[in-house]
Amino acid sequence: MKKSWFAVLAAGAIAITAYVGEAPAQQGKVDLATTTKTMNAIFSKAPEAWKAKIVQDETQKACTTYRNSPPPAVAEQISEREKKNVVLPADGKFLGDWKTGERLAQSGYGGRHTDDPKRVMGGNCYACHQLSKKEVSFGTMGPSLLEYGKIRKYKPEDAKAAYIKIYNAQAVFPCSNMPRLGHNKHLTEQQIKDIVALLFDPESPVNK
Repeated sequence: MKKSWFAVLAAGAIAITAYVGEAPAQQGKVDLATTTKTMNAIFSKAPEAWKAKIVQDETQKACTTYRNSPPPAVAEQISEREKKNVVLPADGKFLGDWKTGERLAQSGYGGRHTDDPKRVMGGNCYACHQLSKKEVSFGTMGPSLLEYGKIRKYKPEDAKAAYIKIYNAQAVFPCSNMPRLGHNKHLTEQQIKDIVALLFDPESPVNK
């Protein structure tokens, strides 16, 4: 069975909702001090280095403040700030091996402080996107990726754009729900290349 690395975040959200008595989608105010206390309690047994991950950076604070709908000026600030955090491949190549990319996209392993650091972390792409016409189950938080490369005529500039989006989605869509997989070092440069290949190789199930 696939294990989603979003599970830990979902558990945290549920715990916070129960603690403050208010659903995240409601427009009422949630006490920040109470929320912070709850989050710290949830991850009290996590390694100290890992605990830094629950401390919001400037972009996350802005998205929280504006409930993921920042005004144009703030959105532009987020985009410009996050673009500076994108590290492109030194060799200028954006395509890896699509078969490896498929395994990564279908794996939800990683992202929990209890995970084995020696195991390869997955991209968990299936949790939000449809990747193949043969898939029986897939997430719908993100758009379907069927024929992603085919629709874009496999253009190199679009492969580069896909790499940037996977590396740091905030650089493309401020307050995106998509995790910053490269920026947060969840995926390596090569792994991102492999997932881009899944999207752009004509032989990939995405484009069949």
